[in-house]
Amino acid sequence: MTFASTQRSRSEDRRISPVFWVLLAVLGTSAWALSTGYGTAGFGVFLFVVSGWVVSLCLHEYAHARTALHGGDITVGAKGYLTLNPLKYANVFLSLVLPIVMVILGGIGLPGGAVWIERHRVQGRLKHSLISAAGPLTNVLFAAALLIPLSAGWVTNLNLGSAMAFLALLQISAALLNLLPVPGLDGYGIVEPWLSYKTRRSIEPFAPYGVFAVFALLWEPRVNRLFFDAVYNVIELFGVNGNAAGYGYALFRFWT
Repeated sequence: MTFASTQRSRSEDRRISPVFWVLLAVLGTSAWALSTGYGTAGFGVFLFVVSGWVVSLCLHEYAHARTALHGGDITVGAKGYLTLNPLKYANVFLSLVLPIVMVILGGIGLPGGAVWIERHRVQGRLKHSLISAAGPLTNVLFAAALLIPLSAGWVTNLNLGSAMAFLALLQISAALLNLLPVPGLDGYGIVEPWLSYKTRRSIEPFAPYGVFAVFALLWEPRVNRLFFDAVYNVIELFGVNGNAAGYGYALFRFWT
């Protein structure tokens, strides 16, 4: 393989996927429709939130992959993880389908497993922790990007503002859930490198069930209430009324 072909291959590995551009187009178009009052508000909020949620999933996994690339895993490009294409994920059902279903059914930003990092290529415990932390940090930044304009009063349209508040709620819930030190979630990935080999081996068999265990706990009314109280408290720290997110969720469920 020549140097030119190698460079072209690397460029293709990092070229943004048309799928991601379509998602951004849907997000932007639905935001315009809501701000101008074009079409049905509920359906517009639904398109805005679902497309925005999938965009955030892409950015979340891109952050993992990009950090892994700089940490030593040079295989992430060839796997398509740097193209922001959600169809390239290791498990499309857990990474894309299940999180969307959870948003529709329960208004919960449920994280899912996605990119496969070849951890043996990464040297140093701190690098491993940073790779795991990069995803939830992206959700935090996404939430801030939605809430700051609302807090500053830059968004005056009620429907668009409510849609942004609800999407921010999903980002915050995803970040909080993902930071839990539960096997299979990023929070455990942050602390795992610092655990003893014996402890890691004893926990490893439970990793595939971590997300489902968290999901089951969230259906317990008291746990659900405590969790969403924490989410709404974070929203209000930005100076945004939590009722806006609740109204956004009501509009989102336009079929009810």
